[in-house]
Amino acid sequence: MRVLLIILILATNGFAQSTILGKWITIDDNSGQPRSIVEIMEKGSLVFGRIIKLYPIPGEEPDPVCDKCPEDDERFKKKVIGLEIIRDMKWSNQELSEGNILDPESGKIYRCTIWLQGDKLLVRGYWGPFYRTQTWKKSV
Repeated sequence: MRVLLIILILATNGFAQSTILGKWITIDDNSGQPRSIVEIMEKGSLVFGRIIKLYPIPGEEPDPVCDKCPEDDERFKKKVIGLEIIRDMKWSNQELSEGNILDPESGKIYRCTIWLQGDKLLVRGYWGPFYRTQTWKKSV
């Protein structure tokens, strides 16, 4: 019985990891419209995410640079498409934590936690005791 329970726990944890990985559509908090596609991938024991596509609003630069990123960050003045915005995330039970996420529009870097809720990905950025959570949708 114990062996079956251990196998079940390991299988469930592996399923969560494999479903968090992949391509996700970010959604604008105000308009509810898609803003980008972020690909989340594992490198060794850490997880990273990079922007692979943008959905610019009419009048926006279709291939912008991160000119609001901190000047001492190597992402400063780099193209947003291809930019690694999620860094150094670690698996902890059924979520990712201990890493950070960059908002290329503001240039701010936040502590981050990521987890699944049904077929949605919840991405929470922390600034001190405050936080904001975004819901991302799976990309096909």
